[in-house]
Amino acid sequence: MERTERVVGAVVGSAVGDALGAPFEFGPAGAFSARFPKAGGQGEMCGGGGWGPGEATDDTQMAVHLGESLLERGGLDLPDVFARFQRWAAAEPKDIGLQTEQVLTNGMPWDLAAAFHFESTRRAAGNGSLMRATTSAVYFARQGREASMDAARRIAALTHGDPAAWAGTAIYHELLRVALDGGDPLAAIGDALAHVPAEHRERYAVVLAPGWHPDQATEFNGAVWPCLGSAVWAVRTTSGFEDALRAAVDVGGDTDTVGAVTGGLAGAVYGSGAIPAGWTEPLHVPLPGAGDRVLRLPELADLARRLDAGA
Repeated sequence: MERTERVVGAVVGSAVGDALGAPFEFGPAGAFSARFPKAGGQGEMCGGGGWGPGEATDDTQMAVHLGESLLERGGLDLPDVFARFQRWAAAEPKDIGLQTEQVLTNGMPWDLAAAFHFESTRRAAGNGSLMRATTSAVYFARQGREASMDAARRIAALTHGDPAAWAGTAIYHELLRVALDGGDPLAAIGDALAHVPAEHRERYAVVLAPGWHPDQATEFNGAVWPCLGSAVWAVRTTSGFEDALRAAVDVGGDTDTVGAVTGGLAGAVYGSGAIPAGWTEPLHVPLPGAGDRVLRLPELADLARRLDAGA
């Protein structure tokens, strides 16, 4: 499989997982398979909960804004990323994470807003930095592990003051980097954990262990570590893109983000050709804060290829 297939698979797969999971957000485990008991059926991009069929949520919207900043600025321009996020938030997207919204609207400058929020709440380990990380993971993958994990932490810190969120996003960057190179991301977990600060390593080691199941989560999967753990579990316990996404959405809870993270990882493993056409045909990504632009499959695939090329 060519690298381009993996790159496109990651970006499109993440958007697909987001849109597939959105109608089931905050629902119970098993809701997706109860409605769609057989794989390969029709209408699985069903919409609901305020979302149209195939409509991606804030997860993918922020990922696109981040990716476009990287391309247009020729690298990581943190003030520019933050400004784009602020314009997006001001454009009243259908959904925005509470923590992210508070950081983007608290009036503090880009380099202080998240830290100010964390100091005042001590709660900033949501999965909002993880959900948008596929585009940045693709962009930085060719620069190697150290540069990619460092960029993940810096981007996460724009909106999430808790270093636990930085660690989870950095692990995801590394797993995706390995997968894009054609390696086994599951086999790379131990090495990725070795490059996580010791105070966060054990928490992630638990949820990324081979025997872990989302039922064992001690926090809601809106938190970064059970979200990442659920995505890795979905890829580990299935043998194809479609089954991985079905398993991810069936976890319940924060289904759009678990779907987005699973879709990014599974897309990098299995490639764009493994994503069902019935899921990509209705896929669309409105972009609040960027006029009335709506990205569909061709634009997302082009974005993925440009991110991989760094241009």
